[in-house]
Amino acid sequence: MEVLNMEVKAKNSWELLLEQLVPKLDNRNGFMPLRPMRIPSLAEAEAAPKALINDDEFETYQGLQPWDRLSVQISIPQNFYQRLLQGEELVSRYELEDTKISLNEQKFRKLLLFAGNDFLGLSRHPAIAKATAKAVAEHGTGPRGSPLICGYTDYHIALELSLAKLKKKEACLLCPTGFSANMAVMVALGSLAPMLSAGKRPTNEEKLAVFSDALNHASIVDGLKLAERHGGIQYFVYKHCDMAHLDSLLTNCKNKRKVVVTDSVFSMDGDFAPMVDLARLRKKHGFLFVLDDAHGTFVWGKNGGGVAEEFNCEYDVDISIGTLSKAAASLGGFITCSKIWRQFIQSRGRSFIFSTIAPVPLVAASYASVVVARNEPWRRMEVRKRMQQFQDLTGIPITSQILSVIVGSLEKLFKASQFVLSLSLSLSLSLSLSKSMTFFITMQLLTMSITID
Repeated sequence: MEVLNMEVKAKNSWELLLEQLVPKLDNRNGFMPLRPMRIPSLAEAEAAPKALINDDEFETYQGLQPWDRLSVQISIPQNFYQRLLQGEELVSRYELEDTKISLNEQKFRKLLLFAGNDFLGLSRHPAIAKATAKAVAEHGTGPRGSPLICGYTDYHIALELSLAKLKKKEACLLCPTGFSANMAVMVALGSLAPMLSAGKRPTNEEKLAVFSDALNHASIVDGLKLAERHGGIQYFVYKHCDMAHLDSLLTNCKNKRKVVVTDSVFSMDGDFAPMVDLARLRKKHGFLFVLDDAHGTFVWGKNGGGVAEEFNCEYDVDISIGTLSKAAASLGGFITCSKIWRQFIQSRGRSFIFSTIAPVPLVAASYASVVVARNEPWRRMEVRKRMQQFQDLTGIPITSQILSVIVGSLEKLFKASQFVLSLSLSLSLSLSLSKSMTFFITMQLLTMSITID
């Protein structure tokens, strides 16, 4: 029923515009079609092909299993651990000295990882490991090339279909990374105005006006700067999650076509974009709504569809971008959107066009992650439990699986890091450093419940 509603919904002005532009790509020999292919396994080389993927093959579980513990356990060289304790991590010469010592000669220190992005603990799941190993055994690494040339296999198509269904969108486009996915979308958007101006340099009013949250991810910022440099957009930054400021900018903007792009869960602050208010402003101003749901996909929403599903705004989002390197515990990025938008982005998004697509084993792993995340919803609930446990223990309010604790100066940060690292031999934290001198902590599936002996 949801798919039917999606198919019969009225086309918005953006899709009508693209229906005019995509044929122009044909006329200029600028349309870049995907080239689907199937690669046989050794056993299939002389036999009839069989069904590629059967979702029933993936064994899933209810509740924590022994291998889940491994997803947060790491060991680091003892000399590097000592540098962390002494506040000397950021001294370049030590890293050069480390290359002179063989890893086999070093002693290691066990830690618990509180700064990873494996939110659901899927990196050691046996069903995903089995799917990866099977793909390697049957296909090797697969054809290595651009999906516009030779890299777009039936494994990639199956993953795209599953992600489009998860995001309730018509289509999906896989990219090598989440960074390249954002770059592809921003650069493609930047090519709209030059195409519409028929070879002339577009005026400021003809350019797309793109409004970006002040704390958006670097991949969005870099993509917009590149699109602006090419003369296709005007780029405006609104105060972080400040809907009054955004509304004012939109109201006073004279550009005909407007785009709003935002992270869903902000990677360094852990707060949510005000999705309901953004949906309301979209109805008011008619902008194209682009959402980077890198930290929300698989973690939030009843079905793991992300932050838009969590706030019941899925159909208000025009283009949803995500990554497979966080909760999916694999590697890659993706863009979900309408079919016409996908055709345009695959033809104009240079970071997609000129990149090698992910190898088959990684795509098989990502597909397995989609299935496991769907069939083990308890993992999302466990993340929420960890969030509540942390808040109960510390009194620090927490709204998502990402928590940043601002401690002030670099000196204070190192002191706090040293204190946490030296708490005991059984429990340590790995903490990341940002420009705001902040502890960056992620609530993964297990990081509030395990000690290492």
